Amino acid sequence: MLSEFKAFIAKGNVIDLAVGVIIGAAFGAIVKSLTDEVIMPIVGAVVGSIDFSDIYIVLSGNVAPGTPLAAARAAGANVLGLGAFVSVVINFLILAFVIFLMVRYVNKITAQFIKPAEAAPAGPTEVELLAEIRDALKK
Repeated sequence: MLSEFKAFIAKGNVIDLAVGVIIGAAFGAIVKSLTDEVIMPIVGAVVGSIDFSDIYIVLSGNVAPGTPLAAARAAGANVLGLGAFVSVVINFLILAFVIFLMVRYVNKITAQFIKPAEAAPAGPTEVELLAEIRDALKK
């Protein structure tokens, strides 16, 4: 069983997947920081000094206006965290776009290394074959 496990781990796909997961997690942290620390403050400044992380709708509970989201949740209020959702959607869009660019680039590089299949020599057309059969029958 140990030898089977070693063979499984030694396969290229498993190692590639592990590397991809580790790099993806690190890249996800970078994108989260980019969204939370750069993009959302700029959007907030353009929209009017809004901190998107504290935008929420109170569904139930008694929360004073202007209370930060964490404090509203700590007070036991049931809230929809719309600002946090917007941040997550932006994170997803950035990650999806970067992954799209990476896959596109890998496909382009891979296409350069794959030789196109040589076309088989074209044989006679159907009309030419029928003409040959006709001529053979005449003889």
